[in-house]
Amino acid sequence: MVVSNALDREVKRVPQGPRERTRQLMLDTASRLVQEGQTPSVTEVAEAAGVSRATAYRAFPSQAALVEAVVDHGLGPILQWESDATDAEARVLNLLETSMPRIFEFEATFKAGLKLSLEQWAQRQTGQEITEPPFRRGHRVELLQRAIAPLRKELPRADFIRLARALSLVYGLEVLIVLKDIWGLKLRELQAVTTWAGRALVRSAIAEVQTAAANGERGGRSAEK
Repeated sequence: MVVSNALDREVKRVPQGPRERTRQLMLDTASRLVQEGQTPSVTEVAEAAGVSRATAYRAFPSQAALVEAVVDHGLGPILQWESDATDAEARVLNLLETSMPRIFEFEATFKAGLKLSLEQWAQRQTGQEITEPPFRRGHRVELLQRAIAPLRKELPRADFIRLARALSLVYGLEVLIVLKDIWGLKLRELQAVTTWAGRALVRSAIAEVQTAAANGERGGRSAEK
């Protein structure tokens, strides 16, 4: 079994051209500020980077666009994750082992994204006009379905989707908040919990379908159609 870990293959590309170099400077500056605990506006990043506001807004037309770029920059190698393994359990464990250290390292970055998302949600709930475009989240949906791809034919579609959704509960920033901030776990302890839970969920989904087949029952007993 060969497992490819994108963290070991991260390569920084040298920006080409003034516009791209300015954008990279803005992104690097914003990433630094976010890692220091701030959620900066485009203007604040422009001032810190020594870039004019007009130039800054051409690179990032809104705070949402800026934070989204910073989050994607932090995710970087996670988004490029791939595995040659044909076993879904091995793939899920590798994704967890690859991702959680990165999420742990860039905790402030991902929390800034969560903060902006919650602020926009609160504005919508109170009927406030939101001039910023919505901050996008949801990379885990595609990543987790990619991880359990070998089970597409083995599990009914409803059970496949249910498993991906269940795995999302043990993957990402939210599980870091629960296990690190609430339980006080270190990275190694946190990883032990997430890998145990991930393994249990995959095995349970497979065992349920196998049991149903042995009993002559129809698979896909979850509500999703």
